[in-house]
Amino acid sequence: MIKYSLKCEYDHLFEAWFESSSGFEEQCKRGFVACPQCGSTQVAKALMTPGVSTGRRKDARKQAVQVAALSTMEKEMRAKMKEVRDHIHANTEDVGASFPEEARKIHYGEAEQRGIRGAAKPEEVKSLVDEGVEIAPVPSLPDDAN
Repeated sequence: MIKYSLKCEYDHLFEAWFESSSGFEEQCKRGFVACPQCGSTQVAKALMTPGVSTGRRKDARKQAVQVAALSTMEKEMRAKMKEVRDHIHANTEDVGASFPEEARKIHYGEAEQRGIRGAAKPEEVKSLVDEGVEIAPVPSLPDDAN
């Protein structure tokens, strides 16, 4: 097993284990390696340093503080996204899979003007946007899947 330090196209750093170097290459080629922070599959090996003890504890502490700050920032961002999502859920009607049809009716004045939310396939979203129907995705959070 080989542990690689990896970096996505947005400079997020993470680590992953692979059976071999060729296993890493194959998984990347097939889009199986994704950044745990943003989901990007544009991943490359990052510069790795050997695990040699050098007595540079100050640098290690500084890096730990930076990681903790990022973690705090990420928590704050998730809390804000949750607030936005909860506000949307509290102030809109869930129309489920009939979202595209209902959004069109509202846009063309065939139904009462109101906030709605629901589900739409990617091709339906594209069609709505092409027609000039104003829509936006509701933020989803990693905790939503659990």
